[in-house]
Amino acid sequence: MSLDAATAPLVEFHDVTKIYGSGDAEIRALDGATLRIHDGEFVAVMGPSGSGKSTFLNMIGCLDTPTSGSYLFRGINVGALDGDQLALLRRHYLGFIFQGFNLLPRTSALENVELPLIYRRIRAAPRRRRALAALAEVGLSGREHHTPAELSGGQQQRVAVARAMVTGPAMLLADEPTGNLDSTRKAEIMRLLVEFNRDRGITIVMVTHERDMAEYAGRIVVFKDGVVSEDRRNTP
Repeated sequence: MSLDAATAPLVEFHDVTKIYGSGDAEIRALDGATLRIHDGEFVAVMGPSGSGKSTFLNMIGCLDTPTSGSYLFRGINVGALDGDQLALLRRHYLGFIFQGFNLLPRTSALENVELPLIYRRIRAAPRRRRALAALAEVGLSGREHHTPAELSGGQQQRVAVARAMVTGPAMLLADEPTGNLDSTRKAEIMRLLVEFNRDRGITIVMVTHERDMAEYAGRIVVFKDGVVSEDRRNTP
């Protein structure tokens, strides 16, 4: 599976539907969504509860598959990949940030950031160097051996950002990354994401319900009733 041909859009959704249940219990989480995302974009995804935005994020993160339609990642039909191929795609091309941080509680910041590199079977010495460098990038030098309980919420999310970035992903998927933070820490995390997008060309797709957080992105996509109802460029 070769994903090096960057001529195609990074993400392409063509008339994608996702249906859960059947009969009276049927839920159409996506109902013919069509969208393209190119390398280097920063896209904020918005919409009310049940609009399809979370299903969209799960699908581009290869955590779910379409009921119909197609999802292409750099021209590769993701729906045709088997479980092992999907795992490889997630491991080598995607980074994830969650609202709840999702850090291992009794594990140091350094060990949390090393975890994706362990899955890649990177040796201990280079793994540690890369993890230390990633923590330094998010301003946590000197906090490497602190556990999550010894860090503030903003610091925990910085560890999560470092963990997502340490593998050098093509695309960073952020699910309400500022939802558990105060206004000062929200701005700090968003500035980090903007820097990674601007300076390293990382594609970022961020689901948020906060309009002021969405304004940091270069493009805002709004879902409603399982389809894209608004798609506009933004000047952060």
